[in-house]
Amino acid sequence: MNFSEHPQKQRRGLTRLRYALQYSLDGLAAGIRSSSAFRLELALAVPGVVLAFFLGRNWLESAILIMVLALVPIVEMINCGIEATIDRISYEIHPLSKQAKDFGSAAVLLSCLLCGGVWLSMLCLRFLSY
Repeated sequence: MNFSEHPQKQRRGLTRLRYALQYSLDGLAAGIRSSSAFRLELALAVPGVVLAFFLGRNWLESAILIMVLALVPIVEMINCGIEATIDRISYEIHPLSKQAKDFGSAAVLLSCLLCGGVWLSMLCLRFLSY
C-alpha cells in the first residue's frame, strides 16, 4: 500500500484534528493506566504547577518552572512508546533492545535532573538571595 493511499492519511481539516486529538487522549489514558512512573510524575507535577505560581516572582519564572515540570512526563511518554515498540517486536533479550530502552530511561533521568536543577536554582534565588 502506498503511503498516500493509507486511509488514515486521507482525512483533512477539522476531521483530521479531531482524530489526532482522540489519539492523543487515548495515549494519555494508556499512559495513566499502564505506567506507574507516568502516574507518579503526574502526581508530582500537579501540585508543582500550583507551587510554581507561588515560587515564581513573575510570570516568566512561573512558566519556566511549569515547563520543566511538564517536560518530565512528556519524556516519560516517549520512553513508554520506545519500550512498547521494543516489547511488540520481541521479548527476546537483545543488545540493541536493551540499548534502546536504556536510552529512553536515560532521557527520563536527564529530564528529571534538569527539572530538579531548575527548581533548586529557583528556590535558592527566591529564598537565599540577599
